[in-house]
Amino acid sequence: MKKHLFIFLSTICISQLVAAQENFSQSAMIKASHSLFKASLSGKIIDAKTGETLPGASVYFIDDKIGTVADADGKYLLTNIPFGHHVVEVSHTGYSNLVEHIELAADMQKDFALSPVVVENQGVIVTGVSGATSIRKSPVPVTSIRKSSLLQTPSSNIVDALTHVPGVSQLSTGPAISKPIIRGLGYNRIITINDGVRQEGQQWGDEHGIEIDEMSVSKVEILKGPASLMYGSDALAGVVNFITNVPAAEGTIKGSLLTNYQTNNGLFGANGNFAGNKNGFNWNLYGSYKSAGDYKNKYDGRVLNSRFNERNFGGYAGVNKSWGYSHIIFSSFDQKIGLVEGDRDDATGKFILFAGTTFERIATDKDLDLRDLFVPQQRVQHYKLVNDNNFAIGKNRLKINIGYQQNLRKEFGNPEDPAEQELFFDLKTLNYNVQWQFPEVKEWHTAAGFSGMQQNNLNKGKEVLIPEYNLFDVGAFVYTQRFFKKGTFSGGLRFDNRSVNSKEFFEGADLKFTAFTKNFSNVSGSIGVSYEPTDFVTVKANIARGFRSPTLAELASNGTHEGTNRYEYGVQDLKSEKSLQLDGGIDLNYEHFSFGLSAFYNHISDFIFYRKLESAFGGDSLVNVDGEDVPAFIFNQHNTKLSGIELSLDIHPHPLHWLHFENTFSFVRGRFDEKLDNNRIGSDNIPLIPAPRWNGELKADFKKAGGIFRNLYAKLEADKTFKQDNFFSGYDTETTTGGYLLLNAGIGSDIVNAKKKILFSLHIGVTNIGDVAWQNHLSRLKYTAENMVTGRSGVFNSGRNFSVKLNVPLALSKK
Repeated sequence: MKKHLFIFLSTICISQLVAAQENFSQSAMIKASHSLFKASLSGKIIDAKTGETLPGASVYFIDDKIGTVADADGKYLLTNIPFGHHVVEVSHTGYSNLVEHIELAADMQKDFALSPVVVENQGVIVTGVSGATSIRKSPVPVTSIRKSSLLQTPSSNIVDALTHVPGVSQLSTGPAISKPIIRGLGYNRIITINDGVRQEGQQWGDEHGIEIDEMSVSKVEILKGPASLMYGSDALAGVVNFITNVPAAEGTIKGSLLTNYQTNNGLFGANGNFAGNKNGFNWNLYGSYKSAGDYKNKYDGRVLNSRFNERNFGGYAGVNKSWGYSHIIFSSFDQKIGLVEGDRDDATGKFILFAGTTFERIATDKDLDLRDLFVPQQRVQHYKLVNDNNFAIGKNRLKINIGYQQNLRKEFGNPEDPAEQELFFDLKTLNYNVQWQFPEVKEWHTAAGFSGMQQNNLNKGKEVLIPEYNLFDVGAFVYTQRFFKKGTFSGGLRFDNRSVNSKEFFEGADLKFTAFTKNFSNVSGSIGVSYEPTDFVTVKANIARGFRSPTLAELASNGTHEGTNRYEYGVQDLKSEKSLQLDGGIDLNYEHFSFGLSAFYNHISDFIFYRKLESAFGGDSLVNVDGEDVPAFIFNQHNTKLSGIELSLDIHPHPLHWLHFENTFSFVRGRFDEKLDNNRIGSDNIPLIPAPRWNGELKADFKKAGGIFRNLYAKLEADKTFKQDNFFSGYDTETTTGGYLLLNAGIGSDIVNAKKKILFSLHIGVTNIGDVAWQNHLSRLKYTAENMVTGRSGVFNSGRNFSVKLNVPLALSKK
């Protein structure tokens, strides 16, 4: 049946390509007088209420990756735009993004009127769809976070900055290692995308973060829910899309210098970004440096070896013409991370260095003040090269994206030989995505294509945790959208096949890994509607089927490594996870308030999780590793269900248009279909479910504050996380986590000269004003050793922290 479905999808693609070719031939005959199918768009951008022009406003075509800014009179001009359907986004600081769908068949003049910011989460998205579309027209819940919001949010890493989005949490191992959790699901159930390519870097590991340069990110899009239709396996829980490179306007060279200092761990970061565009040749280049010492909190003091540093660079170069664009994107990510073990001296309660070795000693104040990393530590290097193309063929579009990436992850844990690479994964991945967008036919916008990856993983370290393997993915899909006057319908179908070839390995004379080959085939799809009965109301509903093939760690792991404190056994007969999710939501955006409600129900068949392995004599099964007994864990599968809600309420009473009281609340509950661990209470709860959370923010926002200040803001935030007592108690895997309330604040502004030109932007923030001692339920440091002096288990999260960010824009050349 699956083979027949694949043939069916292929037939649809071929027939649509033939039809498109006929359409193009007829179009070419009719429009033979045009040597190139290109047009221009021009007009003026004004304030919708006052009628004032808005110099510096941005006009951007997402799919075409071309844009410009309005001149001193608020006028703009874009040329060499291919004929056909386009989504244009108009934006300006302090105003809501305006999104319009336009059909270009000749030169067009169009004025745009922007309204002051009322709702932040508006604009164009590219995540989970075949082409750019507005957030309001997407039937699935998608959140867009702009650079301006990221600058106003103090954070230790990019995932930490995203946890203000309802439904998004983080699994953390200290301030440098964070993994996104969307609606209670994470790891390989979430696809991370960076500049159009899915990031592949051993994301199955607890202490493996994502390899994204936080300071270079210009925009983030978060899709909550199954997205296997567009991305295949691993998008069962959602997608986090990081966008780094944004082309400069034609005829300009621009840049920016960004610095950040944080007091808690002495973090210092600096980023330089420069971009230019002349006659369609455009480029971008950035570089970042980041260094932090050990963070501190009220109970633990300085947390030994929570330090880290990064050195990253990247950019792109390419051409944009009337036929489309072709870009070469490159990046290098290099991060060194200390791993927190949390061992304490029984008599003093102080942290211990090199625990369990002949070098064991109590850490001194000097040790805690250093920035040099102790073992255990990691070094993560991620290199990427991408060729991104978009060709206009008549009113058709051909998108081809091919990427190569190499992830080098080294772990060091021997104090007697600090340079010894105990674990060394060398992962090489070739990604490909080919997509054909057909011409609009009676408001139907259809695309078809195929995508996948080829992957090879090698072990080059002293120890081997998972076998070496080869992997090949391929999937074909059809996706369509239908625009109505007050609504949008979208949906599609996809078929995927993953082939995994795991290799044999001997450890000395003992066979540690047997060779095996596995094939996983799955069908995914979605169908949904977005209905806008008025300009102020949007109603959404969607049903989607997603899937995830087991990782090699789940199929075949046999070992332990620093930071996990467990010995893992894989299971070769695991099946693919399959989910069916229902989503519904409503958004109300009025002059005095905005309200949003999203609800979901997700049933997952064959959900994969790890649990403690029981000994044949009762109690925990222990494995002796280098003289230390480590608890053994094994992977299991059971059917599960998750459900939850996300609420948002933003009160902005007029005439106090500058005042906002923003509230968000998120709740998710996950349960197995049956109790585990001999029907023990709480053993039917799914592991790693975040606690309910409410966030309230009172914010004053002044676009024109007078004098040298523009876009001045001040805010006070209350972040309440409730007690998590619905934890996975089976096999003593998790424990309850108490609730806590954190108070945060911030203030910032653009500083301008007499000509209203921005000289620099300054953002000052403080988190955890009360210096509360707290533990997040998803913090892995919560399960480190008990402090026998205080009786407290684990390591606590960060205490009070002040953050200062300075951003200096540079206009090196103007049109």
